[in-house]
Amino acid sequence: DDLVRTRRELAATERREGTLAERQRLSREIHDSLAQGLSSQNMLLQAADRQWDTDPEAARTHLRTAASIAAHGLTEARRLVHDLAPADLAEGAGLAQALATLAARESRDGLTVRFHAEGPDTHLPDQVASALLRTAQGALANIREHSGARTAALTLTCLDDTVALDVADDGRGFPAPEPGGTRDPLGDPDPLRGHGLPAIRARLRQLGGTLAIESTPGEGAVL
Repeated sequence: DDLVRTRRELAATERREGTLAERQRLSREIHDSLAQGLSSQNMLLQAADRQWDTDPEAARTHLRTAASIAAHGLTEARRLVHDLAPADLAEGAGLAQALATLAARESRDGLTVRFHAEGPDTHLPDQVASALLRTAQGALANIREHSGARTAALTLTCLDDTVALDVADDGRGFPAPEPGGTRDPLGDPDPLRGHGLPAIRARLRQLGGTLAIESTPGEGAVL
């Protein structure tokens, strides 16, 4: 009886932990895909509204870009419903191709994003490719929203047993800590605000990866 009871308790605990892990994973996926897309659409529509009378052509450009992001978001939503794989990785596209597509799509509104690949074109496991693409999406969203950068660069480096993704920008960087204070280990000046960096770190840790951030105030940042 004790053994049966213990097994039942263990099974219930594992189910609860599995449910919590899945909820956290879904939260990260939604944040890095649908939520970021909706945020970009909102910014573009606000810009179009401001320029509707003074610069109609620019306003129409913002509307077309917002429509394009909405169409991509719809594809992402359908993909999330099916298997939670990023739409840019659908139909056999490799990570390098998906990152190049992302860089081209995010090069707008004063921000130029470049992509560069180093090393052999290695086929990565789906989970790894998905995690790195989501990391790039989240990092670029943070750059656009917070850094004031004009250029950003995605660099994918594949070695024999290691893959690295660098996301660099020429923005304002993270603020220096207050006198006597300390900066959050992630480089986030306010770790209690926002979801992006903690989500990236958690996603990479699940796959045995690490996150490092280098930043100097006024000189940009590298993730």
